[in-house]
Amino acid sequence: MTERTKQTRQSSKKNDEIEFSRLVGVFIDNRWLIFGITSLCVFFGIVYALLAKPIYRSDALIQVEQSAGSNILSSLSDVLPTGQPESSAETQLLQSRLVIGKTIDDLDLTTRLEYDHFPVIGKGISRIFGDSNKTAKESLSIARFTVPSELLNVSMKLKVVDNNHYILDVPDVGKFDGTKGKVLSADGIELLVNDIDAEPGQAFNMTKWTIQKTVANILSNLSVSDKGKDSGILQVSYDAESEKEANLVLSSITQNYLLQNIESKSEEVDKSLQFLEKQLPAERASLDENEDKLNKFRQENDSVDLSLEAKSVLDTMVSVESQLNQLTFREAEISKLYTVQHPAYKALLEKRVILEKEKANLSKRVEQLPKLQQEILRLTRDVESGQAVYMQMLNKRQELRINKASTVGNVRIVDNPLIQDYPVAPKKKLILAISLFIGIIFSVCAVIVKLLLHKGIESAEQLDEIGVNVYASVPFSDWQSRNVQKRAKNDNRPEGLLAINNPADLAIESIRGLRTSLHFAMLEAKNNVIMITGATLEIGKSFTSLNLAAVIAQQGKKVLVIDADMRKGHLHDAFGLTNKGTGLSAYLAGILDYDKVKSPTGIDNLTMIVRGSNPPNPSELLMGNRMTKLLEKAGAEFDLVIVDTPPVLAVTDAVIIGALAGTTLLVAKFETNTVKEVEICYQRFERVGVEVKGVIINGVMKRATNYYSYGSYADYGYKYESDK
Repeated sequence: MTERTKQTRQSSKKNDEIEFSRLVGVFIDNRWLIFGITSLCVFFGIVYALLAKPIYRSDALIQVEQSAGSNILSSLSDVLPTGQPESSAETQLLQSRLVIGKTIDDLDLTTRLEYDHFPVIGKGISRIFGDSNKTAKESLSIARFTVPSELLNVSMKLKVVDNNHYILDVPDVGKFDGTKGKVLSADGIELLVNDIDAEPGQAFNMTKWTIQKTVANILSNLSVSDKGKDSGILQVSYDAESEKEANLVLSSITQNYLLQNIESKSEEVDKSLQFLEKQLPAERASLDENEDKLNKFRQENDSVDLSLEAKSVLDTMVSVESQLNQLTFREAEISKLYTVQHPAYKALLEKRVILEKEKANLSKRVEQLPKLQQEILRLTRDVESGQAVYMQMLNKRQELRINKASTVGNVRIVDNPLIQDYPVAPKKKLILAISLFIGIIFSVCAVIVKLLLHKGIESAEQLDEIGVNVYASVPFSDWQSRNVQKRAKNDNRPEGLLAINNPADLAIESIRGLRTSLHFAMLEAKNNVIMITGATLEIGKSFTSLNLAAVIAQQGKKVLVIDADMRKGHLHDAFGLTNKGTGLSAYLAGILDYDKVKSPTGIDNLTMIVRGSNPPNPSELLMGNRMTKLLEKAGAEFDLVIVDTPPVLAVTDAVIIGALAGTTLLVAKFETNTVKEVEICYQRFERVGVEVKGVIINGVMKRATNYYSYGSYADYGYKYESDK
């Protein structure tokens, strides 16, 4: 294994690591790619912001007051702890099918009607350039629309014929003619259109949604939230594509919610009132019976009166009995709301136990009284206790009647639904910011992927790391590029050489540096033949050969350029020469002698042998003795012979000629050829014993990536001025 191969493997790890400074340089070099991708994303963001449907929001405020209760024992609030705000339960009620369903029925929201637009962008374009701001329901008034179950959620098309007629197109069913003001009945479909305010030819999409889908759609656009923790204030909002629809739907929801709350409270009062109306006659009868018993006992015992002690016990017992009766009614209500483990229920039971104990103590005191006093006490207690309960029930009935007449519920609308000034969506500034962010992310990713996939040579350092000498870095010539474009418009004009047409170009200055380097590199060469080859096509190999020959010829040395690419060589185009009947292929085939194949170029001291006609066997011709003799004769006649060959990786011609040349140079194009390709070329020459002196990097461009690189020779140079 050669030392260069070891260096290659060691450096390959370094090449895989992307240094931060290099990454910054890569971003600078690819700034137009980043700008382009980012601009494209921002453009799409702008288009979306313009075409996206606007969403309008209507909002309202609702206050939920803690229910005071109107049941028959609400006065015993001391038994229960203070209640918490009821907003949580009311939030669920607002979103219940009880309220939403009533709104759907009131506004007929299961009937969906919209203009028939071009898919995706049609609605946005119509909104921007359309003349009418009317909604579809304003253009087409539908009084009734029913369909069979199999056509629910199926879109139908209604097309206006004129102000009185329309056509209904039902998928997989057929088309039906309809008239304004008359019911269209066909195949289970009933449609009544009251008014048509649309141009003839205008089409509408009609759909009858299921109640489930309609409820789900409303809930997806309805938002209910507490305005502050336990504040009892609910903020309700509804989003819709139309300002009118948003306000109309939310107004209906809030009104229906308010009505159900009032009905709920009124229903509670009704039930309590009905209960009292049933209990009052029985309680009155029981009271009358107890009074009769007391009066009869008094008559039989000569109007016996109670002693002071008995009177005291009686008052206390009546009070205890009254409280126990109240607790009995209260327990009946609480048992419907809570379990026995609930704190409120436990408090009630504890109070009952206390009252029962007090009642038992009173009973013991009564037992100590004389029998006559005990009986009169019992009868009097029954009467007074019954009177207290009866009067309490009468008072509560009157209270409930007043409550029923003045029931307003425990909720009220603080702020009526009001549409916001601007659409809440799309948020155009946010969309632009997001599209800009996405564009930057995508462009950066694209640059990184490009960097990871691209392995082209970017600096001489990359070749130095694998032990390859770099003889020159030839900058990209803008002048030459423009000249080639001009020539493309006039095919009859010769290409010319950059060294002749613009000798002050930095590329030519770099080639002059190469000329100096070659002077020392060829001191120990076996002959004065230089082979210039490359790894692949279109890398500037011929450009380098011709301009190197020209700058050496300008020194007064005789130079011969041989176009050894007998397949695709085009060096003759630079001087307007012809290939027919002459050239290298004619000499190697034995058709012409050495003196007959040389062609003057019009440049002093520069002669050329063109490639000639395309032979069927170029490699075989090069392996013959005539190629060796040609180079020997040329080497003796000229100070320098430059042989331009086909690419190494394409054919074997360069390897054959390399064995005959004293110096071999390899051209690699900046950011096109890879380090691996250069290494493979070296290996192919090494296998046949040919030593490659070094590499010429052609077409080097200024890159921020290589700003601090020693291999970025293109950034330095002296301007050449001709003496002419």
